[in-house]
Amino acid sequence: MVTIVLAGVGLYWFQPWKLWEDETVEEAFPSVAPTAAGPELTTSVLPPASTSPSPAEEGPRTVAQGSLISHEHLTTGTVKLIRLPDGSHTVRLENLDTSNGPDLRVWLTDAPVKEGLAGWRVFDDGKYVSLGKLKGNKGDQNYVVPAGTDLSGLSSVAIWCDRFDVSFGAAELA
Repeated sequence: MVTIVLAGVGLYWFQPWKLWEDETVEEAFPSVAPTAAGPELTTSVLPPASTSPSPAEEGPRTVAQGSLISHEHLTTGTVKLIRLPDGSHTVRLENLDTSNGPDLRVWLTDAPVKEGLAGWRVFDDGKYVSLGKLKGNKGDQNYVVPAGTDLSGLSSVAIWCDRFDVSFGAAELA
């Protein structure tokens, strides 16, 4: 009986079947800020940034981007930080391809992106903002940056496994 209980707990905790399940999300490039409730904030709420759009700004504009590198799991794709005409920001994952896993999140962080094992666990050491659960492990998807988030110093995006405190992959924003 104890073996059955331990096996059940192990299956729930590790969710190994997710390694073979792919969830593809194909969201359009953002054009206006969504009106739904914002995502959760984690750790510290940073002071507000100036969000006034310039008069010449008419559409969404990519203000920073980077390529995902692999950490715990093979991860590829592009990350873009996009400023919308109303001054809000969205993080966009394009051509994302990573493993599925339990409790995956998209984090905007101040941590440097490091290759190899040195980069697996650095993203929860400093400031970070959780943009919500990863919508799918493949495709194109958008994540709203909460209003009032000070983007100065937030220089990377990580696909973070909250259950095991490890990065699946990350990108330096430049």
